Parts: sequence; structure tokens; C-alpha cells
Amino acid sequence: FASQGLCLEKLPISSSASNLHVDREQEIVTCYEKAGDIALLYLQEIERVINANIQNRSPKPGPTAHEQELGFFLETGLQRAHVLYFKNGNLTRGVGRFRELLRAVETRTTQNLRMTIARQLAEILLRGMCEQSYWNPLEDPPHQSPLDDPLRKEEFSEGIQYSEKAVKSRNYIFCPQENTEEALLLLLISESMANRDAVLSRIPEHKNDRIISLQSASVVYDLLTIALGRRGQYEMLSECLERAMKFAFEEFHLWYQFALSLMAAGKSARAVKVLKECIRLKPDDATIPLLAAKLCMGSLHWLEEAERFAKAVVDLGDKTSEFRAKGYLALGLTYSLQATDASLRGMQEVLQRQALLAFQRAHSLSPTDHLAAFYLALQLAISRQIPEALGYVRQALQLQGDDANSLHLLALLLSAQKHYHDALNIIDMALSEYPENFILLFTKVKLESLCRGPDEALLTCKHMLQIWKSCYNLTNPRGLQLNVLCNVYGLHILFITSTGSVHATSIAASRVEQALSEVASSLQSSAPKQGPLHPWMTLAQIWLHAAEVYIGIGKPAEATACTQEAANLFPMSHYVLYMRGQVAELRGNIDEAKRWYEEALSISPTHVKSMQRLALILHQLGRYSLAEKILRDAVQVNSTAHEVWNSLGEVLQAQGNDDAATECFLTALELEASSPVVPFTIIPRVL
Repeated sequence: FASQGLCLEKLPISSSASNLHVDREQEIVTCYEKAGDIALLYLQEIERVINANIQNRSPKPGPTAHEQELGFFLETGLQRAHVLYFKNGNLTRGVGRFRELLRAVETRTTQNLRMTIARQLAEILLRGMCEQSYWNPLEDPPHQSPLDDPLRKEEFSEGIQYSEKAVKSRNYIFCPQENTEEALLLLLISESMANRDAVLSRIPEHKNDRIISLQSASVVYDLLTIALGRRGQYEMLSECLERAMKFAFEEFHLWYQFALSLMAAGKSARAVKVLKECIRLKPDDATIPLLAAKLCMGSLHWLEEAERFAKAVVDLGDKTSEFRAKGYLALGLTYSLQATDASLRGMQEVLQRQALLAFQRAHSLSPTDHLAAFYLALQLAISRQIPEALGYVRQALQLQGDDANSLHLLALLLSAQKHYHDALNIIDMALSEYPENFILLFTKVKLESLCRGPDEALLTCKHMLQIWKSCYNLTNPRGLQLNVLCNVYGLHILFITSTGSVHATSIAASRVEQALSEVASSLQSSAPKQGPLHPWMTLAQIWLHAAEVYIGIGKPAEATACTQEAANLFPMSHYVLYMRGQVAELRGNIDEAKRWYEEALSISPTHVKSMQRLALILHQLGRYSLAEKILRDAVQVNSTAHEVWNSLGEVLQAQGNDDAATECFLTALELEASSPVVPFTIIPRVL
């Protein structure tokens, strides 16, 4: 039958009549289907006889399992029918033929063919079929399917009887309900077979077999990446690709896929290590160290590592000239973040100058990149060069007019010039494009308190609670996947940036307070938090902003209630403890406030606001020397905090050091003139 089908394919049709052409195609497909069915029966019978001989220990000579090969005609009979179906536009029957072959009892001879067919069917399901046109293997195929060529529906409606027999449903039979689910099942089976038959030997005689084994496995893993990526199952994908590492010796593609899957699964530390191997395999590819630098600057906060990766991109020079600007951008970001972390004022200034030079170089190399102009403006703003920063942020907005961070920076720069109403208008405009951006909403609360009064600010807090509830539907596990929004807008550092710094000690403090909060919550709450922490951190920040508004209008009861809501989520957060101290001060309980500030500083020793308030209480208690030391330490941490300079002046004045106090007051006035409504560092600095 296979030979007849091959001959019919080669035989020209004497007449051009379409019905003769259709009859010929039907006859060819029938030949191949019969050849395939007979081949499967033959191979099953051969294996049955061999197994019977082995069990009976029969001395009768016969072919062993390893001697059986398909041969050209048997393989053609098994593979050609579905190829013709797809060629003729009949995907329904092609998929049916695939399933029929896969349902046949497996033999050792057809194992490799079975893996190929499973992989091909998975590819068809992923690339050629949507959920609406899918039917599961236990259902009869549709008579009219949108998958088929509409011109051929009538042609194939008669002639060949569809040979797929419906399998009766059983409770113990797993049946996929959508195309991605069936594709995943097929690919996981193919992966298991590829791993089982892997050729890993490095000796020259096995080179060709090893290449074939690698290519077969790579195709399976690429399709698994597509299927699992569609479903957002990055954890499972990284586990699958980890199993592929047995094939990955000197194979860049598998290493790179593994690194990307680890990134998507949130395993940043391990992803960086895998990316280092990718850099070794492809040292001239600038995108790899850029990815590594991005991870190091993010949640890992490995700034020295990030600096090394950024310098590696810059050092590639003309080999990757199109990425040099990105390299300088990454280098500038690492210097900027290191400057924020630096505890000595002199080191801060050196790193800020280096960051500024790197951003200027990036902007000169890529004047059309809005990020280069934006980060140059942000660094100038952090250095309090407000007019220059305004010029560059306007350039960034000309290049990318709807960039949320650029609009936010423009609003903060306007607030630094005390144009609060203009800044609020910019924030409102940005929120019309990004209504769920919580960082913009937090800035709006601050501006509304100044421009429109506390009532409007409290309404915005209420609005944020409604947005939070709609964004993070925590009764639905799928809603938890929205924590990607937090990463995009930098919500993972909200508890830190609210203080105006992202110091390394603050990063460590946030991890300590997270652990302590989980312990405290487990002791005092019968309903612990579920799911990712980002939504809960956002909710706590909303309550704390509301508490701050109530403190501003002198309502301690309402402020206490809001602070308690945040404390229920993160009882050991240094910012929650600081707000408890603020409420205690409002009530006139100085000793209690002092205790709360000391507890906040025990969690985060560089929290500038807690340092300032504690120093003021010590000033009231007459402990001037200790208050002066705390304020000088705070100035070292954040030299642009005008409130700290003013408090230091008051302490020095109380000690009779009028000259030094005058200098502090003048510095405070100068800094206050360029101080934004919230610190510039609240804007995330990510690559």
C-alpha cells in the first residue's frame, strides 16, 4: 500500500477535472492510512512473538527487539497520511490521524516515531488551533471546522470514512479540555522519552547521534517554553529546563532559555549564575550582561556585581556599538544606587558625579532614547539641579510623551519649585493614562493635602483602597498574578522609598521586618496573609498615607485606627513603628513616642525621619549631645533632608553654638527651596 501510494503521487493526472484530482488524493491517502495501520499491527505482532519467546525461553531463533527497524516503506506509510491532510488544508482529519497513531499500542520500534508524532501534534495544537476550534480526544470531531480549508469541505465530505473511533469516557482516563493542555501533555511525554534516550557520550563515534538527540530535545523544550509561557507556569518551565541541562554542555541556547525561565520564575540569584555561563559561551553578546545587571540592580541589590556587568558591556566597545548607550545607562544606575547607599557624604558626592557622567555619555550616544534623558534628569534632580533636570525631563517627554516615570518626575520637579497646583495637574494627567499606578496616587495624596485640603486627600486614599481591592482579588488565585504590576512600578521598595532612601541597610531591614512581621502575625492573627507580599505592602502603605493625613489635621483616634490596620499586616515594619510614634507625639505621650522611634531605629538604623523625631524628643528632654550626634548621623545618611538640618540648627543653638546653628539654618533654607513634596528617590531606578 505504501508503494502504491508513492506511485500514485508520482503518476500525473491526464485530465484537469477537479473531481479526478480529488479522487486521486483520496486514493493516495487511503493507501497510506492502510499501510500505516498494517505496519502498526505487524510491529505489534512481532513484539508480541519476541516477548513470548523470551518468557518461554524458547531456543527458536528470531529477531531481537534491537534488530527491528521500520524501513523506508513502513515509515512512509506511518507518516505520509497526516502530511497530506495538512497539505490539503484538512487539519481536522490530520489531527485525528495523529491521535489515532498515538493511541496505538506502543512498540520499541515505534518509540522514536511516536515522540516525533507527539511533538508535531503539539506544534499543530499550539500554532494552528485556537481554544474555540479545539475538540478533546474523547469527542467526535466537528463536521465543519474553521481549521479546514473552506474550499475543500465538500470535496472530503464523502469517500474516505473517518477511521477514528470514539473512546468511551472513563473516570480514570485523563482527558485534556483545551489545546494548550493537550500540547503540554504531549510535550511532557516527549520530554520524558527524549531524556530516556539521550546520547550524552562525547566520544567522536557518537557525535552524530549526540547532535540528533540534542536537536530533538531542543525542539521539545522550545515548544514547552511556548506552552508553559502562555499559561504563566514559569516555575514549572524552569524545572523542565533544569532537566535539559544534561544536554547543555557548551550549548548556549539551552543555557539562555534556562536563565530566562529562572528570571520569569523570580529566581534572580540563580538566574545571574546561569547568565554568567551564557556570557562565557557568548562573550560578544551585550544583551546577556545587560540582563544580569538588570537582575542585580533589582530585588537582589547586588550593586557591585551590577557595576561589573555594566562595565563589561561598555568594554565591548565597537563590537556592540548599538548597546554601548545601554551599558552606560546601566553603569549610571549602579553608581546612582550606590550613592544612595553610601553612608559618607563625600562618597555620595563622588558616586553622584560618576552617575551623572555615565548618564551624560549614554544620552550623547543615544539622543533619541527617552530613558537616557529621563535618568539624566532624575540624577540632576537628586543632586538638586532643578532647572537642568527640568530641561532633560522635557526632552524625555518629547521622545516618549506617555512615560509614567517621566511625568512623575516632572510633577516632583514642579513641586520642588513650589508650583504645587501645576504638579497636581501633571499627576492627574498621568493617572488618566495609568489609573492603577499606586506611586502616582501616593504623590497625589501629598499634593492634595497641600492644594485641596485633607478631605480630598482622604477621598484619594479611599479611592486607592477600591483600586487595590479590584486589582488584587485575593479570593481568586489568578488575581495574585497581578503582582507583576508591582515590579513594573517599583512597589517592592515602597516601605523604603517612603523614607527617601534605598540604603543597603534599609534593604536588609525590610527583610528583617518582613520575617519579624510574619512571626508576629502568626502569633496574634488567626488569618495570616496569603499569596505574594506585594499587594499587602501596597495596602499597608495606603493605610499609612491615610494616617499621615489624619495626623496633619490633628485627629489621633482616626490616625491610630489607620496605623493599626497597617500594623495588622506588618507589625514590625520600621515605618509602621515610626507612625505609631507620630500618633503618640500627637497625643502628647513623649515617652511612648520615644520608645516607638527607638524600636523603628532598631529595625532600620538609617531611617532618617525616625532619627530626626527621636533627636527632637531628646532635645526637649535636654539631652543635647545625644540629639546632636543622632542628627549628624542623619545628615550623613541623607544630606538633602532640610528638616534634619533645621533640627540640627535648633540643637546647636540650644547648646550656644550660634555660628554653626546659623550655617545649619541657612543650609536648611537652601535645601527647602528645592525640596519636592516627596523624595525624588521614590521613582524606581531600574534598567
